Amino acid sequence: MTRGRFATTPSGDLNLGDTRTAILAWLHARAVGAKILLRLDNLDPERCHQHYEFRQIEDLAWLGLTWDGEIVRQSQHIGVYTDAVQRLREQGLVYPCFCPHGERGSAYPGTCRALPPARAMERIARGDHHGLRLAVPAGSERFHDFVHGDVTIDVARSAGDLVLLHSTGAIGYDLACAVDDALPGVTHVVRGDDRLASAAAQRMIMHLLELEPPDYGHVPQLFDESSVLLRDQRELGVSPEELVGRLAGMFSIGDGSPSGIEDLVPFAAGLAV
Repeated sequence: MTRGRFATTPSGDLNLGDTRTAILAWLHARAVGAKILLRLDNLDPERCHQHYEFRQIEDLAWLGLTWDGEIVRQSQHIGVYTDAVQRLREQGLVYPCFCPHGERGSAYPGTCRALPPARAMERIARGDHHGLRLAVPAGSERFHDFVHGDVTIDVARSAGDLVLLHSTGAIGYDLACAVDDALPGVTHVVRGDDRLASAAAQRMIMHLLELEPPDYGHVPQLFDESSVLLRDQRELGVSPEELVGRLAGMFSIGDGSPSGIEDLVPFAAGLAV
């Protein structure tokens, strides 16, 4: 079964860049006869709020987007992520990181990776705050992106050692995304090309966990209107047909004129730049 997904973080209202990606992901799935899931990446309790979940879901429905199955929330999958960390630990690829500057991102292998296990255990025993990182193996990920073509990315050079678990207990983004894109049987992912390097990191994690990566299509970002909110457009009286037609037309799906989203499905099968 072919299946796509659109993932969004409920930390605010959708901007037009996110909205266009949602439209493209939905149209691509429908054009190839696929089901499509909506996933809420809500692992960060400081940024994510149920209020924005409701608003984003309502705004996407206003555009005419429908979803197959129940909405997926990453907060429901903590046990699955924890199991994945344990599987990586059993492969000898996980180490504790005590570096505070690396809490929200990646870091190149340094003092923590080189720390002798006995010394690391001493620091853990005395209560030093720490997260867990993946000791990224050397080598490149090679894959075909159905927008960009053939891609080769050295994960160790581009991202460093990935955060698996923050000292707060929060799961790392790349681990959660890799697990979620594989376990529901997602076969196609359409998202912004700011996540192209993440695709390499997530594919690597999937391979280590013996999971099947999806096919990726990373679409160009919408910089000029990335700060314009979908909700504001609604309140200004812009119709869903106007927005759908204009945003899809930027990617040569339709001619940019007002259109219902279902009417654009026949034009989206060959999604490419």
